[in-house]
Amino acid sequence: MKEHLPLNPQALDLDEPAGGLASYPPADRWDDWTEYDSAQWPKKVEKHYSLIPTICFNCEAACGLLAYVDKEKMQVQKFEGNPAHPGSRGRNCAKGPATINQINDPERILYPLRRTGKRGEGKWERVSWDEVLGDLAARIRLALQEGRKNEIMYHVGRPGHELIYNQRVLHSWGIDGHNSHTNVCSAGARTGYAFWHGFDRPSPDHSNARFILLLSSHLEAGHYFNPHAQRIIDGKMDGAKVCVIDTRLSNTASKADYWLSTWPGSESAVLLAMCNVLLQEDLFDREFVRRWVNWEEYLREEHPAKPQTFETFLEVLNQTYAKYTPEFAAQESGADARMIVEVAREVGRAGFALSTHVWRNAAAGNLGGWQVARALEFLAVLVGAVGTPGGTSPSAWNKFTPTPPMMPPPPNAWNELMWAREYPLAFFEMSFLLPHFLKEGRGKLALYFSRVYNPVWTNPDGLSWIEALSDESKVERHACLTPTWSETAWFADYVLPMGHASERHDLMSQETHAARWIGFRQPVLRVAMEKRGKKFNFTYEAHREAGLGEVWEEDEFWIELSWRVDPDGSMGIRRYFESPYRPGEKIRIDEYYRWIFENSVPGLPQAAASEGLTPLAYMQKYGAFLVENNVYELHRKALKPEEMRGSTVDPVTQVVKKNGAPIGVQIDGKPVAGFPTPSRKLEFYSKTLKDWHWPEHSIPGYIKSHVHRDNIDAAKGEMLLLPTFRLPTLIHTRSGNAKWLYEISHKNPVWIHPQDASRLVIVTGDLVRVQTAIGYFVDRVWVTEGMRPGIVACSHHLGRWRLKEDFGGERWSTALVDLKQLEPGKWMMRTIHGIQPFESSDPDSSRIHWEDAGVHQNLTFPVQPDPISGQHCWHQKVTVTKARAEDRYGDVFVDTNRAHEEYRCWLQMTRAAPGPDNLRRPLWMIRVYRPAPEAFYLP
Repeated sequence: MKEHLPLNPQALDLDEPAGGLASYPPADRWDDWTEYDSAQWPKKVEKHYSLIPTICFNCEAACGLLAYVDKEKMQVQKFEGNPAHPGSRGRNCAKGPATINQINDPERILYPLRRTGKRGEGKWERVSWDEVLGDLAARIRLALQEGRKNEIMYHVGRPGHELIYNQRVLHSWGIDGHNSHTNVCSAGARTGYAFWHGFDRPSPDHSNARFILLLSSHLEAGHYFNPHAQRIIDGKMDGAKVCVIDTRLSNTASKADYWLSTWPGSESAVLLAMCNVLLQEDLFDREFVRRWVNWEEYLREEHPAKPQTFETFLEVLNQTYAKYTPEFAAQESGADARMIVEVAREVGRAGFALSTHVWRNAAAGNLGGWQVARALEFLAVLVGAVGTPGGTSPSAWNKFTPTPPMMPPPPNAWNELMWAREYPLAFFEMSFLLPHFLKEGRGKLALYFSRVYNPVWTNPDGLSWIEALSDESKVERHACLTPTWSETAWFADYVLPMGHASERHDLMSQETHAARWIGFRQPVLRVAMEKRGKKFNFTYEAHREAGLGEVWEEDEFWIELSWRVDPDGSMGIRRYFESPYRPGEKIRIDEYYRWIFENSVPGLPQAAASEGLTPLAYMQKYGAFLVENNVYELHRKALKPEEMRGSTVDPVTQVVKKNGAPIGVQIDGKPVAGFPTPSRKLEFYSKTLKDWHWPEHSIPGYIKSHVHRDNIDAAKGEMLLLPTFRLPTLIHTRSGNAKWLYEISHKNPVWIHPQDASRLVIVTGDLVRVQTAIGYFVDRVWVTEGMRPGIVACSHHLGRWRLKEDFGGERWSTALVDLKQLEPGKWMMRTIHGIQPFESSDPDSSRIHWEDAGVHQNLTFPVQPDPISGQHCWHQKVTVTKARAEDRYGDVFVDTNRAHEEYRCWLQMTRAAPGPDNLRRPLWMIRVYRPAPEAFYLP
């Protein structure tokens, strides 16, 4: 057939190779793979490569890469997909191959730098790693010895490895020092899921689904979008239908069978209306709900006078959700009531093969957004699609975290600069409030590490971050661990070059599908050179030999730093960094991973032995390992007799306990694992929320967003700004050094509906001023019917900037700006010029043909923390007007005094700890880098 003909007709004249065509180089030829040198065409000049697997670091999905290392030059020629990787299956999006841009970036930082002038002044000197490590170790040692544990903070955006590695470091120091980006990302959705089943992420089995319901744009962007997009297409090819609930006409929505363009924040109402349809039309799985939902606890606590039967529960359920009619949901959301009913019936027909997903989207944009995830999971629970083939599992079932050697005990420490009393249920650290906490005098930092995080640019209210990071009385020493310049690195004391994706060791595992796997990120040039007989004590030594300056990898940095903090072992830190194979000596990075692969990964030693390899050599060869496939319904796993020995069963709740800790639950008289919730069941009813001062939200419900229609006065020109969507080719600030990606994507115009454009008398390309509660930004508009009237949207992936002409920011992606403090608290940014060609070792830098760098909208957003989840509520109430005569593209104005007032307003919504038993936080809830149990109690 014509459609199966090759693109190049000359291919028809080629002989078919023995064994047929292959999609990827076979693994048995990775040590010496031959290709013709494209630069020598039409001559057939062979090039020999060593193919070394590693892991991409341009989003969270941890897809596999193969580095093609030129065996003659010992340089990476390109990156392609790793077919041995269970999650990505050899396929990558545009960001994976662009890793080659990042490692060859002519502007990357190759040596450690120390500030010589004032913070932000841009004066730096090269310094040795020995000086850096000595200074940082001395400051940590002094803080620990003086009892100032909470003055050491490690603030990371995306760690690039399983959390256990750095947890070992900070817990060995005895501190509660881990700070993350999660409350500007996904804490809302995590909270909603955790209140249901104790786990904080969904893991949809899209490949086997009959109906796929997405509150996201997962065919193009989002968490794990490449592995998920593959499997969404797998599902569609097998007949699954797709529904997308998204205000914006994303590429994903354009490919869906159903698209519901909802008013932001109304998604819970729509989902609960679908639940109501299932209940009213008896389209739900009664037996699953009876067995696995904590309906008995709900009736005991909230309806004690009624008969304590399942039929009573169903009656109450129907009565409670009867108000969520399709017509009510349509009124709230703007979606068509008939389509809401139709989608609900599709859900009912799909039954247990309903896969669902929400991550940021509505859950991150709105006050009460966590209830969106809770309502979505309610839908899955009703049809029994929890942990089933084609359903949605808790994330931890599809991830694997191996145990490392010598884990230190959790510290008796609690850092209120991150885990503030006002937010006892916050799912992660209240990291984006740090400048305001410092401003209020809640503490100070002796040493602040930032890594894979750019809070000045990524967070809301970035100019408050600049004010905090510029104040040496609040932040005494700031070490920024980064391979590139960033807006935050500019205000650091040390800028310390760390390796890119192919330049360090890490372990990764993500919930890409119904399986458990691990991926091994490794420094490919070091591996390639060691295959040829060379040996290195540290990865930076290999990098130095390869012409990469003195770029370290994080794992070795933390080992060396910890060793220097406790040089004689008297503080009890050093022992956690000693070799398990050479007692008393410092652990080497290969020994760390060797121990894990030999002792902590089921099945790996056997798989390696079958090929005559050690477990470490196996992972170095393949870069990934499938620990377990087809992982489903772990809640049904029967407790073993040895687990039951010495246990007790609560006669009322049926919870099985051993040594005072719950280990399972009896279902119809049989002890099973259940879920890690207080009831060990799926918690429709959360007594935790009731006990922690939020009884009105103890069951799935609808919280009107701060940008609900009632709060938007259209007569005054007010609109809703949706600033949360990603671009498929970029990832926050990590892709600013990838020339291929920025050539594709370098604009973030304001999306606006034709009705609103007509009202404002503007057309595509015109400038508008977008006024927020604390300032404004000026951007161009794109008039499109892909956005609802009354709403504007702007991607958060663009708007990078630098303060010096020739350094301080990637010139592929940053505009040169003038940033001035007009008076205390009032800041003005104006673009001097956009992206321009520049001379460098890369000839492509002189060929730059794009000028636009986008507009940095996040600077103008006040912090808006949800009082329960702690999630920053990204959506903004704004006023959009035609630009004024004095406005210029890229202008930003911010009043940080007003920003602090907004922080105080949102703080007043909270209901602070203590909870029951004088607790800071419920003991059963997930707590990253969990401290000792005694730390959970207030003094």
